[in-house]
Amino acid sequence: MKILITGGSGFLGINLVRHLHSRGHEIVSLDIVDFDYPDMNRKINAINGDIRDKQAVAKAMEGIDVIIHTAAALPLYKPEDIYSTDIGGSKNLIDAAVKNKVERFIHISSTAVYGIPDHHPLYETDKLDGVGPYGKSKIQAEEECIKAREKGLCVSIIRPKSFIGPERLGVFDLLFDWAKDGHGFPMIGNGKNRYQLLDVEDLCDAVYQCITLDKNIVNDVFNIGAKEFTTMREDYQAVLDYAGFNKKIKGLPEKPIIWTLRFLEALKLSPLYKWVYETASKDSFVSIEKAEKVLGYKPKYSNKDALVRNYKWYVEHFDEFKDKSGVSHRVPWKQGILRVAKVFF
Repeated sequence: MKILITGGSGFLGINLVRHLHSRGHEIVSLDIVDFDYPDMNRKINAINGDIRDKQAVAKAMEGIDVIIHTAAALPLYKPEDIYSTDIGGSKNLIDAAVKNKVERFIHISSTAVYGIPDHHPLYETDKLDGVGPYGKSKIQAEEECIKAREKGLCVSIIRPKSFIGPERLGVFDLLFDWAKDGHGFPMIGNGKNRYQLLDVEDLCDAVYQCITLDKNIVNDVFNIGAKEFTTMREDYQAVLDYAGFNKKIKGLPEKPIIWTLRFLEALKLSPLYKWVYETASKDSFVSIEKAEKVLGYKPKYSNKDALVRNYKWYVEHFDEFKDKSGVSHRVPWKQGILRVAKVFF
């Protein structure tokens, strides 16, 4: 099949590019960011363009059988960019998919659509209540997907937990950087909450099932996450244990820390945004029963496995990105004043 991956230059995008190319599919990437992976540059058609640009979308759509829509403006972007990209850009792609009679559209949404719920696990039928521009825009993008189904387009909506693995940086750079340098790591609250993660390889497997299984089965919404996870303290401690400095996760009083982080965020002195620090001390896990039953989803990695796998890659490739920073998952986020706090752990 000829598959278009939006956001192909991103963390999930490049993993999907490799995953699907290795299975013999022809890949087109559409991303506003240059595609700079030497191992894949000559093996795919990389188009530099913005999903908000209808002409760029039309160019990328030629001969496409399947669209995997991963492109999004993340929470650290300006609200206007989040809404225009995550809603407007998604609508451009969906409209083009319907017009060009694309076989399938796989929309990568987020469990951020559930907001801060009052129960766990979360099911696909639970109320949607997004927090902030990102969560709200993801809900509206899903609504566009549902409208497209009424026009005959097969749309799989995938709601993944926070996914990690080789080449994932972003907010996880904080943990890996502190572990690498022999420091402990702070945690908001006592760390006894259960916070489900997801290895990117398991996510790619779920996407592949949505490409290959019967349309009537996959024309639905699916939560995707790790099957095995313990408490946040135990899972993150696995990274410090692997680093080998005999350091520990240290719990901090929840309310004072959250108020402090709100203040630091307002002053632009911290990279952590509301969704991260307001949910870090809460339970956060979804039911994957539907994906297991319908898609045959069988995750290979536990939270601990995924975190340690990511950390190993981080240490091995540190020199490649140590001087970079930005707001995507592919580069470290600037630690700001949090770098000063590192000395106390």
